[in-house]
Amino acid sequence: MLALPSCDLGWLKRRVSNFAEDRPGVYRMIAPDGRVIYVGKAKRVRTRLLTYFRAPYPEDKAARILHAAGNIEWDYVASEFAALLKELSLIKLHRPVFNVRMNRTRRPVLIKITEGSAPKIFVGSGAGNVATRHYGPFTSRSRVAEGIKAINDLLQLRDCALTVPITFAEQGDLFTSTVHARCLRHELGTCTGPCAGLVTEEEYRRRVRVATDFIEGRGIAPLDRVVSEMVKAGEQQDYERATWWRRRFDALEWLLRATGQARAAVEALSFVYLDPGSYGDDRVYLIRQATVRAVAPAPTTPLEREAFRCEVERHMTPEPQTGPLPLANLDEMMLLISWFNARTAAIRRTVPIADWLADDGRSAISYSL
Repeated sequence: MLALPSCDLGWLKRRVSNFAEDRPGVYRMIAPDGRVIYVGKAKRVRTRLLTYFRAPYPEDKAARILHAAGNIEWDYVASEFAALLKELSLIKLHRPVFNVRMNRTRRPVLIKITEGSAPKIFVGSGAGNVATRHYGPFTSRSRVAEGIKAINDLLQLRDCALTVPITFAEQGDLFTSTVHARCLRHELGTCTGPCAGLVTEEEYRRRVRVATDFIEGRGIAPLDRVVSEMVKAGEQQDYERATWWRRRFDALEWLLRATGQARAAVEALSFVYLDPGSYGDDRVYLIRQATVRAVAPAPTTPLEREAFRCEVERHMTPEPQTGPLPLANLDEMMLLISWFNARTAAIRRTVPIADWLADDGRSAISYSL
């Protein structure tokens, strides 16, 4: 038997049809107990909400969300871009169950480095719950994973589960008998064995720093090692071994280039974005390193231009171009990268920050909006 809806759907449909408008906005599906169970955005709120009532139950996700809701609330915003940002903030605030379980967007490919005494470097997606540094985003999970495997093998870093207990060599008084590494990587020479007290904490962390320097573009020691071994194998006419090292060279060379491109992509998203509102509610966004730092109505008077100029200057302190992505802004950064990559029209409405400061954006506004 099919579950009955949580409210009178006929009444709810009439309410949407009579009061919702076809304007950009966000909407919230509210459970009978008051919990927000789903957050969505739309360029036309009324049209989008009415599609929920036409969806077949239980096959369609929209119909299942509607049947679980006791009410619908909505708010209007200036544009589709503003709706995206508002939707993201509401999902972070409410953590709606249907957004988490059923509305996952394609997650970015990221390099992760955990904290702790024996950091682990691996490929993942999303922020996660473990204290971790993140680098990226990348497009090819397989190529990134190949490069990280090469780094882990060369520097003999762990790739085991985070739950594996770690004991370093200086903690030898903890051993009551001979301890062996938990996997074959130590015997194969691709892991220092921090799980069995076979390496000191200082040495292990030194190797992690070498890997981190490579990922952040400050050093290429792993690549130098591969080149040296590849040349040595060629001089010894061990062509099979040279080919093996050549594959690792290709993986690391690709990863070095990809990490540089990822940093450049984040840094390139630094400008003033002029976003035309659907009903004349034009907005300006200050974006630095793929993060919204300030937003205001598009200035049209000298006083408004000066106010936004001061806001722009307030955010112009130097920021690092290397290092991990800021965890608190990770989802927003991925959203902005996706938005501007997919919309050339949006890029045409951007103004370099220096140009904006030069003339308070007056020529930029008249040209772009």
